[in-house]
Amino acid sequence: MFVIRLVGALALVMVGGSLILYLLSGNPRYRHWAWVFTRVGLVALLVFLALLIVERLLAPIL
Repeated sequence: MFVIRLVGALALVMVGGSLILYLLSGNPRYRHWAWVFTRVGLVALLVFLALLIVERLLAPIL
């Protein structure tokens, strides 16, 4: 669970920082980076949750 919290906190800081920089500068590059960080955070979350589900399914077998 610590990994989920860590990845979530890092993603939130990176997305928030990128959006603040976009609002301050108006440079669309920062909006693009916010979208990239959002997707990377979601993929990391889904991979970690999939591993937890696989562990739950395989635990009674092993």
